[in-house]
Amino acid sequence: MKRTVKTLVAASIVASAAAGAGAYFGLVNVGADDPHLPAVHTFLAMARDRSIEVRARDIEVPNLNDEALIRAGAGNYNSMCIGCHLAPGTAETELSQSLYPAPPNLTKVGVDGSPATAFWIIKHGIKATGMPAWGKSMGDPYIWGMVAFLQQLPTLDAEKYQALVTTSGGHQHGGGETDMHNHEGQHGSDKSAGAGHDDAAGEDHHAGEVAGASHHDSGQAPDEPEPESKPAAKTHTHADGKEHVHGG
Repeated sequence: MKRTVKTLVAASIVASAAAGAGAYFGLVNVGADDPHLPAVHTFLAMARDRSIEVRARDIEVPNLNDEALIRAGAGNYNSMCIGCHLAPGTAETELSQSLYPAPPNLTKVGVDGSPATAFWIIKHGIKATGMPAWGKSMGDPYIWGMVAFLQQLPTLDAEKYQALVTTSGGHQHGGGETDMHNHEGQHGSDKSAGAGHDDAAGEDHHAGEVAGASHHDSGQAPDEPEPESKPAAKTHTHADGKEHVHGG
């Protein structure tokens, strides 16, 4: 028995040393276009799924049938998620085809039977998968909105999807968000609006500069009063016929 234990320990040490050496000398290919070996993929998927299940099991799920919550989630999903997880009626994108592991097509799986798990994944993300931790900038109520929408997503066709997005109010999640998540041309209009705003501000600003330049070109400080004009000189004639001029 002792010999068996020693053998197992020795084998474990040798295997660990071999794995460490292989990693150190660059033998492990970390390229996203080189899939894991089946055994490695199975192990990593098991570790991921169990980790999420354990951490999500105590999450209390609110009412996800609220229409306002679903609409809000539609706007955020359309702005932030469809590049990887797609939308009804859209083809695969460069991201969805190029990431490894491949992001799930949520138009087909939705919350996959577990709203609590979906909430945890959206909030905390998953290491080394490309899935961000949206909880760093998104409040829990907005995350639940996305979960509520995901629960409905597999039942939507392209027309119903667009109708929800149109009435959603767009991309909003309580702070930290940017206008960089556009996949449907939504932020193209925002960008134009922003440019117009900047241009208008720039015109006002430069107009002020031109006015200021004209003001200073006159040689007069902005806050100095206008110089008073001197009174006209006065003259009068004395009895001897000579004129006398009085200064102003």
